[in-house]
Amino acid sequence: MATKTDVDEAFDGYVEGSLGAIDPRRAVLGTAGIAGFLALWWAVSLTQPAFVLPSPAAVGETFYAEAASGEMATAIGQSVRHWIPGAAIGTGLGVAAGVGLAWSSLADDVSAPIVRTLRPVPPLALIGFAIAWFGINHAGAAFIIAVGAFWINFYAAYGGVEGVSEDLLDVARSLGVEGDFELLRSVVVPAASPEILTGIRTGIGRCWMLVVASEIFGVPGIGRRILRASNNLQVDVVIAYILVLSLLFLLVDVSFRAVQRRLLAWR
Repeated sequence: MATKTDVDEAFDGYVEGSLGAIDPRRAVLGTAGIAGFLALWWAVSLTQPAFVLPSPAAVGETFYAEAASGEMATAIGQSVRHWIPGAAIGTGLGVAAGVGLAWSSLADDVSAPIVRTLRPVPPLALIGFAIAWFGINHAGAAFIIAVGAFWINFYAAYGGVEGVSEDLLDVARSLGVEGDFELLRSVVVPAASPEILTGIRTGIGRCWMLVVASEIFGVPGIGRRILRASNNLQVDVVIAYILVLSLLFLLVDVSFRAVQRRLLAWR
């Protein structure tokens, strides 16, 4: 009967942790790095006017004021209203298209010219279509975000499925797994899941970056608040909302990493 080794038990403990293992050395060095960055920021801010580079203390006061007034919560809620559907739709379609085209050589050959034509087009170039098709609203912003998420997930899923070994498929067929759907469901997608999940995680981060871009044509949210503050030379407000984006990205990324570790515990 097989028994667990020390390595197995350590790995299990790592996976079971909601946020994963914490390396004390890295935590200390990371804290020191942040402290050094803030000290450098403060020193440079002493040589510049506040509208060029406000001090960390000034940004902290602005951050608190925006949060206390409720404007920050309002902006976050507005951005989430198009971030969630944009990320979800782009991720779902990207994974489905990547898996489907990598599995079917006929579909891959037919779509290859279209993919090569559309892939270089940046999401920002589609703002005109977003306004014409959806209007200046959350749906238009979600469309821009979905386009950005689509390509990241498409290529991650495509590469993952293409990398599945033919030997693995032969073994599955010899064990009675027949039909494309059954092979995809029970063999191909699980084998490609590390690449697919990595693509989803990368796409989620990319979607937060696209929030600002998706709001430049008038949709309310964090990006719109940053642009309005920029026009008024309120650099402290700009930095405060950049920090909001960073914190939201960190929260989502850490949460998804915990889910990813559990889904890939079989590795």
